[in-house]
Amino acid sequence: MKEVIGAWLRKRFSDPQAVILAILLVMGFTIIVVAGEMLAPLLASIVIAYLLEGPIGKMERLGAPRLLVVVLVLVLFMAFLAVLFFALLPIMWQQMADLFQELPAYISRGQQALMELPAHYPFVSEAQLEELMTMIRTELGGLGQHLLSLSLSSLAGGITLLVYLILVPVLVFFLLKDKEHILAWVKAYLPHQRSLLTEVWEELDQQLGNYVRGKFWEILIVAGASYLLFAFMGLKYAMLLAVLVGFSVLVPYIGAAVVTIPIAVVGYFQWGLDSQFAWLMIAYAILQALDGNVLVPLLFSGVVNLHPVAIIAAVLFFGGIWGFWGVFFAIPLATLVSAVLRAWPAHGEEQEGQRPREEPAS
Repeated sequence: MKEVIGAWLRKRFSDPQAVILAILLVMGFTIIVVAGEMLAPLLASIVIAYLLEGPIGKMERLGAPRLLVVVLVLVLFMAFLAVLFFALLPIMWQQMADLFQELPAYISRGQQALMELPAHYPFVSEAQLEELMTMIRTELGGLGQHLLSLSLSSLAGGITLLVYLILVPVLVFFLLKDKEHILAWVKAYLPHQRSLLTEVWEELDQQLGNYVRGKFWEILIVAGASYLLFAFMGLKYAMLLAVLVGFSVLVPYIGAAVVTIPIAVVGYFQWGLDSQFAWLMIAYAILQALDGNVLVPLLFSGVVNLHPVAIIAAVLFFGGIWGFWGVFFAIPLATLVSAVLRAWPAHGEEQEGQRPREEPAS
């Protein structure tokens, strides 16, 4: 057993470049795990910088000065976010307030519907329903306490948000303006022989940029299409639910399944089990099918080449470690792992295949 492990280690880590890559990966993961919350503004700035680098790079290739383009694109992006924020926030806040006002009535109607189940389905007992209702009331009580704690900590959250609103745009500006200088500074501390590291970085850099820009457009398109669908059908809380559907695309497969629950619940309590409810669920299923089979291939063509099982595993693993940022970066991080696994054996075999030339006999 020791011989097998030793042979594997010699094969995979005999190349100094493989050792350097492994050390950098361990250091990077350790820093983010330990200081992830402190680095959240920097992570958000990197995401926005990748998002804006696409149009900036295109305008720069047309001959425009980079500094001017960076300022213009950043100002337009901040103006777009401000308009979106101040246009959507009042509507979402009002719909959320309406939902909390009607929540007790929804719970009462749901309890009545559950208590009628034993009459139609004898295998469902009243004791099981009482246990289920107790669990639901406990969870709702915990939710109320959580909302109260959030309201009590709103001042600290407001200060943190204010810091983010000032710090993140400044970081984005310097990340975009001094991109080449920052990369040159990082490369200065790396060894000169870094072909394996360069190969992995180039693939990750391209995949991450395309992924961030693709997700941005997917959120906007899916949220907009959902709002048009819900508003056309007259569904309550259309804007609130549409925003939830838009952000659900951040969690592949799982997000679409989870966000279906509030849509079905609101539709059921609004219309009951009639044709309007059926048309809502059919239209929503078609929307999800179009997102997964038409929009995603158009936006992410050649970007994400991972099996669905690998994507779900990455979401669960990295989300469990880093929370929201782990979920958001799950696919790029899975792409990094995939790139390392593809490059490492090939590089190792290439190095292993190189044999020192014999010196000619004198």
